[in-house]
Amino acid sequence: MPILVAVNGIVQTHPPKPAGPRYAPSHLAEARDESDRHPPVSDDQVASAAQRAYHQQAHQESRSRSAVVARDLMTSPVITLSSDSTLNDAWTVMKRKRFRHIPVTSLDGTLVGMVSERDLLGHAPELIVGLPSPQGERLKLAEIMITRVISATIATDIREIARIMLDERIHAVPILDGNRHPIGIVSSRDILRGVANHGPLELWT
Repeated sequence: MPILVAVNGIVQTHPPKPAGPRYAPSHLAEARDESDRHPPVSDDQVASAAQRAYHQQAHQESRSRSAVVARDLMTSPVITLSSDSTLNDAWTVMKRKRFRHIPVTSLDGTLVGMVSERDLLGHAPELIVGLPSPQGERLKLAEIMITRVISATIATDIREIARIMLDERIHAVPILDGNRHPIGIVSSRDILRGVANHGPLELWT
């Protein structure tokens, strides 16, 4: 039966260490004799070896560091639609790209809203079965979009984005630049993909 180690609620299998050889007194004596043949190590040598080990460990950790900010997990570039696009336009993009959320922008590219698959179907339910939708052709995204949009920057901690998603019951957060132009989007699917691909989960430590 494996030994399980739980770290921050994440359970991992801890591989058992192989049993080492049991030394008889004669073996211990031989080991002491062998060590006596080597000259003592100076303090400078110890310090140098410790410094090399520290830099090597830091290099390994930097290469294996998991995603911690939006930049690491976001989908970019992000597809947006202008606020004068129709519901049918948004539905076509969602089905072709397999998206469930689309940021809506003004004519100058500034984020002004978000629409989801649920928003579209709430106004034009016939879209789900592929029927023509006069309502979807008539309505503009400006008329149905959510205008209270929670956004983040590329440096926002992924844990903060995940908490916001849970608290607000949303499934996507647009990532903006300094001019409030969408440059990416983090969805719940992106976070799940990050959890799957960035183990062990330093993401949550």
